Amino acid sequence: MHVVVAGGHGRVALAVSRLLTARGRRVSGLIRRPEQAADVRAAGAVLVLLDLATATVEQFAGLLAGADAVLYAAGAGLGETVDRASPVDRDSALALADAAQLVGVRRYVMLSSMGADPHSHYPKDPLVERYLRAKGEADENLLSRPSLDCTVLRPAWFRDGPGTGLVRLAATTGMGEVDRADAAAVLVALLNAPTTAGRTLELVSGDTPVDEAVAALTHPLGP
Repeated sequence: MHVVVAGGHGRVALAVSRLLTARGRRVSGLIRRPEQAADVRAAGAVLVLLDLATATVEQFAGLLAGADAVLYAAGAGLGETVDRASPVDRDSALALADAAQLVGVRRYVMLSSMGADPHSHYPKDPLVERYLRAKGEADENLLSRPSLDCTVLRPAWFRDGPGTGLVRLAATTGMGEVDRADAAAVLVALLNAPTTAGRTLELVSGDTPVDEAVAALTHPLGP
């Protein structure tokens, strides 16, 4: 299995790369800054230097040829202006999806954010509102594509703990927190569970082992 990870230097993405490569999977980590290369290689991934914000569909397609799955784990965060979030938090995720469709890669897992919503209204902080809208717009677009088997994961506030291996994973979980290590484990399990396609899942710490939590969601969607 060959997984292409966009945003390969993120802490969750690095943990995903370590888990996948430990299982003998091939990982290509897309990063923008050369100084991040050592961390990506140490996680076992093959380094690919590429600026997601400016890459073309054709460039993405060349990188995806022969891949089995895509994990979009990139994010610009809140940025500095109300418009800055969109190129990475929305536009490049969709360009990468266009490329996946072009070369026939169906499995696409999107690491989103709890609260992502294209209609988010957060007047106290326009940057937060723009970020959540951009993420929500990307999520809706990806899930609407019949030629992609897309699952959207929306974790709660991240912690830096070692991970418990116990989570709550559902369409709606309520607010909470989750260790990055547990989020990475869930993403790895989802990459191997294409029958979760079409779902948007929230993630918090809980009391269910990761594999059981994902397995419980692999039944077909209802009417």
